[in-house]
Amino acid sequence: MQPDLADAPQAAPAAAPELRPLGQMLLAGGLIGESDLERGLAFQARFGGRLGAVLVRIGALSEAGLLSVLSEQLRLPVLAAAAMPAEAGPILAALERSGLPPEWWLDQEALAWEQDGTILCVARDPVSPFLGEAVERAFAGEGAVQWRLILNQDLDRLLDLVERALGEDRRDVLDEVLHLRELAEEAPVVELVSNTLSQALGERASDIHIEPEERQFRIRYRIDGVLHTRLSLPRERFDAVASRVKLLSGMDIAERRLPQDGRIGQRINGQEVDIRVSALPGTWGESLVLRLLPKEREQFTLEKLGMEPDHRRRFGAAITEPNGILLVTGPTGSGKSTTLYTALEAITDGTKKIITVEDPVEYDIAGVNQVQVHPDIGYTFARALRSLLRQDPDIVMIGEIRDLETAQIAVQASLTGHLVFSTLHTNDAISAFTRLIDMGVEPFLVASALRGVVAQRLVRRLCRHCAAPAPAPGGEIADEFAACAAAAAIAAPQWRHAAGCRDCLGTGYQGRLAIYEIVELTAPLREAVLQRRPADAAARLAREAGFRSLRQDGLLKAARGITSIDEVIRVTGLNTAD
Repeated sequence: MQPDLADAPQAAPAAAPELRPLGQMLLAGGLIGESDLERGLAFQARFGGRLGAVLVRIGALSEAGLLSVLSEQLRLPVLAAAAMPAEAGPILAALERSGLPPEWWLDQEALAWEQDGTILCVARDPVSPFLGEAVERAFAGEGAVQWRLILNQDLDRLLDLVERALGEDRRDVLDEVLHLRELAEEAPVVELVSNTLSQALGERASDIHIEPEERQFRIRYRIDGVLHTRLSLPRERFDAVASRVKLLSGMDIAERRLPQDGRIGQRINGQEVDIRVSALPGTWGESLVLRLLPKEREQFTLEKLGMEPDHRRRFGAAITEPNGILLVTGPTGSGKSTTLYTALEAITDGTKKIITVEDPVEYDIAGVNQVQVHPDIGYTFARALRSLLRQDPDIVMIGEIRDLETAQIAVQASLTGHLVFSTLHTNDAISAFTRLIDMGVEPFLVASALRGVVAQRLVRRLCRHCAAPAPAPGGEIADEFAACAAAAAIAAPQWRHAAGCRDCLGTGYQGRLAIYEIVELTAPLREAVLQRRPADAAARLAREAGFRSLRQDGLLKAARGITSIDEVIRVTGLNTAD
């Protein structure tokens, strides 16, 4: 972690004129609030350390934000990624010229190399008077010495490059629990994990993937549904990082042979975040996935989610039925829970008893009783449903129908005057009928209980800063768009494609929205379910009733310039959904 330099002596490697207090600069820049500063000062008074490092450690500030202010305070530039050596050679050459042993540099957590006739220096604490004087003496006559601020993760990578080049292995075998705990509490590890969480949240990531390989491990962020590699570090550091994550999430850090799940509640970048952690043993170690769930969830409406007006009318009618089952289908991560949460918030008026059964409870909803299942102790969806039906609910939400027992209880509840919301894993809306029947639910019960089925996917929104006009589609795509009845309402389609800019990190996209297909249980469709007619026959009946496929719904949004045709095809595939 880059230190807070506000309380540093004036004799620094790069002397700065009168230094404004760091805390005041952070407040003035809007990077922290008064309460964050008070917490940081209290922590510093009790445990010591630089204020900037403390603020990052307690989650009030990101390291990148701290460096931007330190750069202004000290008038030291932040080292650009392009200026960092890709190999240890230039660093080792400069260290040899300094006359100081490489071990001394590693102990000081400082490095130097030559660039365009200038000696560039970086360090964990670049304003240490001792370090500055020693470096100036070491390079006397070798050229001008210039200091740079650097992100801790970049400094760690460079230190590891030098250690490997020197053939040093500073870490013993990490088998003992005590040693793992010691590693997890080391400042560089603590700060790497804190900075990773901060950076991921700042980039709007939904998940962090920490994946070990034979010689390195990768840290990847899932942003708008797509994974992006952000960091690669030597494999030797993985066990310490994994132990830190497992320690924070309440897992057994000594257990590396079985899958584990944990949870972290932490303040990151000034906001409270709930983090669900999953550890899965693999060939080269445990793969860790951290799902970031900000507790202050954005308030959604069906329109903001991406639901078209005709779909909102159909969906609104289904969620106000007095009884029956409404299913939302799609793969994991397609936004099903968000759609159901939005539906519950839309119908919560204080006159109905609403109970949810979830695994896990992702967000708190005011006015709704939410129940967390615990399958490991036998408290399953089915068992929870039996109990909650004695609570006299009007509306029940089941996180997922996974088995016949849960499906049967949901059907019974719907037939006895309850409105039931749930999710199901199918590829499209029509397949929900077949899936329930394959589970063992009788066709007449499926036809009687179901009020509607919604299928959905998430597509990325085009970046409003760089989206560029695109030619109109041709061939099969054009035919499918023209076959969509709602396309006639778009007089002048605005097809656009992703270009990429600084605001969207070069991806061309920012944020996501849902595309939907909604099937209402009309009389002909109920009859088809009762007779177990094939899916293509049911799909034909649905289209006659105004059904629009996922891809057609996506093309409507592409025609309005909200997303691109490439993104719709990426999500829905190349084949038409007939």
